[in-house]
Order: sequence, then C-alpha cells, then structure tokens
Amino acid sequence: MIPIHLVILWHMHQPQYRDPASGRYLLPWTRLHALKDYFGMVKMLEEFPGVHATFNLVPALGHQLEEYASGDFREVWLDAAMTPVESLTPEIKAEILLRAFQLNQERIMSRWPRFVEIHQHVQAAGREAAQGMSVRDWRDLQLLSQLAWMDEEYLARDPVVSSLAAEGANFTETDKVALRDKQFELLRRVLPEYAAAAQRGQIELSTTPFYHPILPLLCDTRAAQESNPRSPHISPPFIHPEDAREQLLRARRFHVAHFGNPPSGLWPSEGSVSDVALTIAAELGFRWFASDEGVLGRTLQVGFGRDAAGVPDNPKSLYSPWRLRLSTGDIVGLFRDHYLSDLVGFVYSRMSAESAAEDLHRRIRAIGEGAHSDRPLTVPLILDGENAWEYFPGNGRDFLRRFYSRIQADPDIRPLTASEAIAAAGELPTIAHIVPGSWINANFDIWAGHAEDVRAWDLLRDTHEVYERALRINPSLGAAAITPERIAHAYESLLTAEGSDWCWWYGPEHSSVNDAEFDAIYRTHLTEVHLALGAEAPESLAQPIKRPPERALVLPPSDFLRVTVDGRETSYFEWLGAGLYSADLQESAMHGRTHHLHELRYGFDRDALFLRVDSVPGAFQELRECEFHLRVKYSDADLVVIVHVEAGRITEHSIEQAGVCLLAGKEKAQVALGTILEVRLARDLIPLAGISSLEIGVALWHGGLPIDVLPAQGTLTVSLGEDNFAW
Repeated sequence: MIPIHLVILWHMHQPQYRDPASGRYLLPWTRLHALKDYFGMVKMLEEFPGVHATFNLVPALGHQLEEYASGDFREVWLDAAMTPVESLTPEIKAEILLRAFQLNQERIMSRWPRFVEIHQHVQAAGREAAQGMSVRDWRDLQLLSQLAWMDEEYLARDPVVSSLAAEGANFTETDKVALRDKQFELLRRVLPEYAAAAQRGQIELSTTPFYHPILPLLCDTRAAQESNPRSPHISPPFIHPEDAREQLLRARRFHVAHFGNPPSGLWPSEGSVSDVALTIAAELGFRWFASDEGVLGRTLQVGFGRDAAGVPDNPKSLYSPWRLRLSTGDIVGLFRDHYLSDLVGFVYSRMSAESAAEDLHRRIRAIGEGAHSDRPLTVPLILDGENAWEYFPGNGRDFLRRFYSRIQADPDIRPLTASEAIAAAGELPTIAHIVPGSWINANFDIWAGHAEDVRAWDLLRDTHEVYERALRINPSLGAAAITPERIAHAYESLLTAEGSDWCWWYGPEHSSVNDAEFDAIYRTHLTEVHLALGAEAPESLAQPIKRPPERALVLPPSDFLRVTVDGRETSYFEWLGAGLYSADLQESAMHGRTHHLHELRYGFDRDALFLRVDSVPGAFQELRECEFHLRVKYSDADLVVIVHVEAGRITEHSIEQAGVCLLAGKEKAQVALGTILEVRLARDLIPLAGISSLEIGVALWHGGLPIDVLPAQGTLTVSLGEDNFAW
C-alpha cells in the first residue's frame, strides 16, 4: 500500500449577524454553533495526539466569538430565551416560537421528550399556540431551546448542564440563569482552546478573507464568465482588487493578534480561486491555499471519476500538492477529495457511527491500495466543520472518535496539518495558471448565476461608487468634510456586504426560514454605507431581492393507472392521475448534496402498485454504476426492490422482504429503465390485511452508500382504499 498523508481541514464560518444600526445580533447562529460545535471539535483532539488537523477560522467568525466571550453583546434570541416568563410580551413570545424549533428535530429535538411535546402542541395549535401555553410550557421551551445546543461533553459531564439535562422539564428561572452562565463560560473557552491546540503543534490554523468574500469576483466579476460562459453578466462589472487585498490584510492582522503568528494557509472563501486573487495572497505572504478537485480537473483538463471503491482516475494528480507559479511568486495548492468530503458531510449521518468510521477508513486505505505512485499520496478531506453534525446522532462525536481512533492506529496513514503534508510531499509538480472556480461545480454560479445575484452585485457596485465619490470630494468640503470615523464605518459596512453569505441565499439553489432576514441584513449593510457618508439611501435598498422559494410539490392519486413498464412515458395518458412527490431542489445552510432524484410518481391498478422515478437531467453522467432501492413499508415490515444499473442499463434486480431475498418473488416485480425508471409490483407481494396505508420511498446508492433519497424525509404516506384510487 502507498502511504497516505491525510489532510483534515475543518472550515469554521458564520457571517456577521450583528445589525450595524442597532448593534444587536439579529440571528443566533454564531453563539449556538460555538456552544455545540466550535469548542468540542478542537477539544476532542486532545484524546488523539497522533491526529494532526487544520482548522480554518474565518476572522468575521472569530471577531464575533470574541465579542460573545466578553459578555458585552446583545442578541435578540438570547434575550428572548432568558426573559422571565412573567415579563414575556406578545412580541417576545412570537420570537420564541419563531426561533425555538429551528434545529434538527430528528437528531437534536428528539433527545428531549418535553421539547417534542411542546413542539407537537405548537404545531397542532397553529396560530393560537401562544394562547394555549402555560407558564411551565414557556419556561421549559426557553430552557430546552438553549440546552439542546450545548456541547456534548457539557451535557454528559458538567454538573450544572448534565443536571438540567437529566431533569428534562419543570425548570425554574434560576435554572435559566445557571444555563446562561454556563453558556458564557463555554463561549470564553472557544478561542483559547484553538490557540492552545496550535501551541502544542497538534493543529494548524488557517484563515479566510475577513468577511468571507468570493475573492475572484471582488477582483473582477467577469471571472464568472471565464468559469462559466453561460453565467449572466454583471454590467458594468464590479472590479475592486484593492478590496480583495484589504480583506486578506485584515484576516492576517486578526490572526496575528489572536494567535501570535501570521497564517501560512488560506481557504479562500468557498474554495474560490483565480490567478489574480492568488497573486494577491502570495504577495501578502500566504504559502498555501486549498480548493476543490473540480478546479484542479479543469486546470489540468483531466477527470477524477471514481470506481466502485471510490478510487479516482488520475490519483497521482489529485493526491499531490501543486505549486502555482505566478508572476510575483509561488503558492502551493491542495485540492479536496470532493467525494470523500461529501460522504462525511451528507451520507455518513445515515449510518451507525462504527459503520461510517469503518467505511471512511476503508475508502482512504483503498486509495493507497489501488493507486500507483512512487511517493506518498496527499489526500485532503476538507469540509464544513459545523453544519453537518446536527444530522448525526450525538452531534457526530461518536463517529469522529471512532474515525480518529482508526487513523491514529493505522501505520499506513499519517494525519498531518496542511503545512506538514506539503513539507512531506517532496518536490512538487507545477502549474502556471489556475482556472477560476469554486468548490461548487468549479464555477461561481451560486454567487453570480441568477438574476437575484446580479441585482445584489448591482447594488453593491452602485454603493461602492457612492463611497469612492465621497472619498474623492471629501478633501474639498472643508468644515463639512466627513469625519475619518464615519468613512471607516462606511468602508466596514461595505466590506461586510462583500461577504459571500448574502448571495448564497439568492437564486434558486438555497433557501431557509431565515431568507428574508439574510436579505434584509445585506441591504442594511449597504444602507449603512450611505448613512455613514451623510447620504440618503436609495429606494432600491428598501426593496427585497429574494423571492419566496418554491417548495416540494405533493399530489395524491386522482385515478387508477394503465402503465406499460418499458422505461419511457409511452403516452401522455399513461401516468395521468398518478400521485406525485416533486422534490424541492433547494438546500439549507450546507451545499454539496448532489441532487440525482427529482420526482417520484406512484399509483395503482387492480392488481399492482406502479412506481416511477424521474432523475435530474445529467445527474448520472459520472455514476458508472448505481442501485435504486425502492421501498414499500407496511405494518412493521417492508418490501425493497433493488435495481442494479451499469452504464445506464439494468443488469439485474432483486426483491427483499423484511431483509430476506425473495428468490421466488422476482418475477412479480417488473422493472425498466430508459428516460425514466418504471416498476410494477404485484399486489400479492404486499400483505394488506389490517392496514390502511403504505409508506413508499426511493434511495439511490453508489459505491455501497445512499447518495440521494426521495422524499427528503425518507418515505411518503400513501392512503389505501377505493376513495384514494388505491387497493
């Protein structure tokens, strides 16, 4: 086996949630993730001294953590959660009901039966929920909504927090104060814990441009067309490389002030790179950067398609640092294994901790066993260090401990920091140019690919022009000149508005319950520039950019079906009357889940259940082989049809019932794949006695793992009976 140098990089990031006008934190995510993720992620590495890792701390996040640690802050949600119940106003109650349930209900809320009970009451009562809640209900909801975000070790071992967790209900105002004090204690420990881990040499701290902007787009938004010629034009373009430099300079200053040394490494926001942006980074002293394999593939004009074990084509190219030779100096690039990183971010949460850790360890070893190289392979595992864990049992801690334990004990795998891995790689291959792109599809469409994005950039460009004009004329204004403090405030708001997070939520790709708030915060930062300069903000900044998102479409059957199972829509009428689940292809805070499945149709005739699966166009181009798992659940058992596909053709199918393969029942399931997947299941496969509904769903498997599922929650309830056009 070829030795593996494993580079684990956890990216920690939240945008600036503080309202520049009021100074209040409008959204709580920095505090909540600090409690649940930021402290524990680095603290647990003490248990595994042989595991070295890299943590990327965005300075805008670090600045907020510092403010939270000081205790000198105001946050709308924390104030509401800690207000004595007797003092709750209708407005504060509305804030509590809005915020308290914004967490993963399956993995986090379900740990607290009382939390679930209150949530069910609120859902059932709808708009009248507040009127039906008692003092006990309000107080329990306030405390549990905060307790649920506490670090796993605090929940297990801290005397105060574990005691509250054990009680689970009937809390007092004194309990709320005690929990608040524990939150502040934990917040004070976050940044020092990172500094201590870096000091003992176990982690490397890298950085990102201060407010997390997309550097290539700051330098010149025409980079979007260079990356994707079909990307819409921002006209006139936004061209401010001086702001890109300022964002990097501020990041370096913050890093030195808090950790003692300038950072060697840079995770450019969203892995976004270009020659111009990296030239600035190299000039400022950055020695390495990280991006995605898609950017490297486009640069080298090679592909990294995987076999069934996940081993890519061209492994020597992917698993090597690359020296980028620029006009003013060199900088070394690491390129994340997109496949492995996405398994951690989007797949392993559905598996047991041991199975997931074993699978990831096995896949890393498979790279060393299947590739050919005359030197160790550098395998970068780079992903979000916060958002994924709420989808794991126990916040992912058991999975991480088992994985760290495995790689620490494996003599063929060396978990190194990014700088250590580059130093150990020996002589590096070189490139003289890098194709502009990000970790998402190797382009910038997420931030500049939709009309909403274009409007956001137009507003930013116009506001920047107002700022530049004020700088030009200010010296001639004499006593009426704008003060340096106001100019600095205007520029701070401008740099904040350049962050990538605002455009993340524009366009069709992402949506959350906080869409309107993100939109408003972005426009508030731009408005603040005008106000700081003594100008009136234009009416355009009062108009929302984000349109309300479309949601999943769910329709029940409206007729019995007459289907010919041939893998195509034989006629317009064939599936007319079928039930439908059409997926909402938008996502939440995390991006990277690749959508393959789009729609699930279903219906009945007198003798069979029919299922149809429509894929996202082009979704299967990189999948050499895959499996569809179509599940029908009834009572306490289920029936699963497994359809194996290679090169777009069905090679075999099988049926399992309650986990046992039905050798004699295979002929009772017809399957066909063409432009669509069609399945017919004979009625006698499913025992109907005593049941009034079925649960149906489809999962797509690749390389032994589920990579997509419809519906998103796993199954869809199908009511039976003639009135429902069913058995």
